[in-house]
Amino acid sequence: MSLLRLNNITASYGPSQALFGVDLTLKQGEVCALMGRNGMGKTTTIKVISRLVKHTGGTLEFGGQDIGGLPPHKAARAGLGLVPEGRRCFGPLTVHENLHAAARPGEWDYARVCAFFPRLGERRDQVASSLSGGEQQMLAIARALMTNPILLLLDEATEGLAPVVRQEIWAAVARLKGESGLALLVVDKSLAELQRIADHAVILERGRSVWAGAMDELSRDVADKYLGV
Repeated sequence: MSLLRLNNITASYGPSQALFGVDLTLKQGEVCALMGRNGMGKTTTIKVISRLVKHTGGTLEFGGQDIGGLPPHKAARAGLGLVPEGRRCFGPLTVHENLHAAARPGEWDYARVCAFFPRLGERRDQVASSLSGGEQQMLAIARALMTNPILLLLDEATEGLAPVVRQEIWAAVARLKGESGLALLVVDKSLAELQRIADHAVILERGRSVWAGAMDELSRDVADKYLGV
């Protein structure tokens, strides 16, 4: 049974329609890459799943239940963890306070996330706004893990980071796949990195799913057609 299933999802921002039919399925423990050029609906799809944007049509199921009517906080309690685009840490709060604010009972606690990201333990009492971009991204991922999710949504987790820091984040994502058993839905522009960690992919074009399949079935022609500049 699928952990997450989107069937013909449509969504709008006021009078402007953003999604015209998105289909996506994800099983427990799988990594799915959600891909497409800028402005094709990837972040809107993430927001629909996390209930930050209401869909206007189609069905959205998580854990076999229709979650279309849930508010964001209840979606989070159901097991959806979000690492939003732009990180959005609580700038005036310390690292420890950011993590404590998100904590829910489960395997991921303060000690475990600091073991996973040792730099956060070193910055325990430092306010988030003073961290480097890479450290803030680690904090955003750790904060989502502190909610003890079943599915982790990562929206452009390496955007704007230096190459060496991007590699640290990709290494962390690979470890999550190998060690945690979490399902991951990853939005990113790096096809090479996504091919290393994703089991399958969905490509969006103008708010529609136009290709879906195993990652090793993604041909160069398809990539050039839907992902090329």
